[in-house]
Amino acid sequence: MRRGLTRMNGSGKVSEQIDLFDKPDFDGKTYDPALDHSRLTKQLGRVWQDMSRGEWLTLTEIAAWTGDPPASISARLRDLRKPRFGGYTVNKRRRGNPEQGLFEYQMER
Repeated sequence: MRRGLTRMNGSGKVSEQIDLFDKPDFDGKTYDPALDHSRLTKQLGRVWQDMSRGEWLTLTEIAAWTGDPPASISARLRDLRKPRFGGYTVNKRRRGNPEQGLFEYQMER
């Protein structure tokens, strides 16, 4: 069974389908596929769905929608930049007082 994410356009038509299960697995020194694949794939799907709106959002704003920790969201945004996870452009800019170090992110294709 193919499982993935579908983004709809304003008229209710499918504008994009990504199949996260056809992509290579996550990687890293502490990655254990048996323990982490399902959890990280679901996180990636939630972050992708929220970011697919194209709005500028902080990690905290994304976390409020997804329920995932900001550090995990940051990692999933890095994943979305990788070709095996769609090769998305994820823009980053400062929000508010530059001395506060608050950043916001926007995903485009």
